[in-house]
Amino acid sequence: MTDVTGAPADVLHTLFHSDQGGHEQVVLCQDRASGLKAVIALHSTALGPALGGTRFYPYASEAEAVADALNLARGMSYKNAMAGLDHGGGKAVIIGDPDRDKTEELLLAYGRFVASLGGRYVTACDVGTYVADMDVVARECRWTTGRSPENGGAGDSSVLTAFGVYQGMRASAQHLWGDPSLRDRRVGIAGVGKVGHHLVEHLRAEGADIVITDVREEAVRRILDRHPEGVTAVADTDALIRVGGLDIYAPCALGGALDDDTVPVLTARVVCGAANNQLAHPGVEKDLADRGILYAPDYVVNAGGVIQVADELHGFDFERCRAKAAKIFDTTLAIFARAKADGIPPAAAADRIAEQRMHEAAAARRTR
Repeated sequence: MTDVTGAPADVLHTLFHSDQGGHEQVVLCQDRASGLKAVIALHSTALGPALGGTRFYPYASEAEAVADALNLARGMSYKNAMAGLDHGGGKAVIIGDPDRDKTEELLLAYGRFVASLGGRYVTACDVGTYVADMDVVARECRWTTGRSPENGGAGDSSVLTAFGVYQGMRASAQHLWGDPSLRDRRVGIAGVGKVGHHLVEHLRAEGADIVITDVREEAVRRILDRHPEGVTAVADTDALIRVGGLDIYAPCALGGALDDDTVPVLTARVVCGAANNQLAHPGVEKDLADRGILYAPDYVVNAGGVIQVADELHGFDFERCRAKAAKIFDTTLAIFARAKADGIPPAAAADRIAEQRMHEAAAARRTR
């Protein structure tokens, strides 16, 4: 079933009526000359201009792309609120294979669409887009972050994303085992690309034992060549989640990693990773809690990157950003404490804290 625009009715219902909706604005973008098809979703600007990355991905359908943009934008509202940033949540997705379809003409066209929003949305990198791409987008749009240092930007935001996830792991260890040290802990990382390979460095520096997997053989080989000791690889995520003696599982690829099939067989005591939207559907957070698995909410621990790109808008300072990202340790501990006090899973506790900040900001705006 579709509406008069041809958009699937379930997508419009999600946008206007469901708990996963509530978005302020969704823009469908098309530039026939370059082949651009994109969706820009703004979930909330209660705390300030929406900030979130641009994902370039070969979606199976336009409906899937819209749904992903909606979910990701909503997640950015919560992420930015929990990170203490004066930004709301937004996200963009470009439909296509970045290895085949990405061109300078397409990125420039995309930049013009972002610019047409007049600063309501600030974009950055995400899956399938890189610093060099943001340099191109910025030629048409001044509301672009994640640019190269040569072009006034902060560079690769995956460095601080990984650092924040590492702080979330340390907080999880402190909460569960009474010691933040990850020495001799066994950590499974699914996805060792932009963020995952930096996370490996932090963990190996502390003496953790690491098991990795990635759909790209070259990504796995890069890690094994660099770390001939202390790192092993398994065939796929299905094997990784079943590895015996796993202390921490870190989903660092695409979302939906925790679902009805994975949670029952997961051997780890902690889930803490960089991927967005790790919970496949509502209720998974309770399933994790029922199994005694501590879940560090993804949008809390992976906020290092957005902290970095937000700082770029004000004149980037790496050490200032690193200090802010280090506070993810304290924020994660506060969420675990709130969850225990309220008798709810950590994901629900994080949502409550973020929603309270957005509600208070919206209320203050209405009284001005």
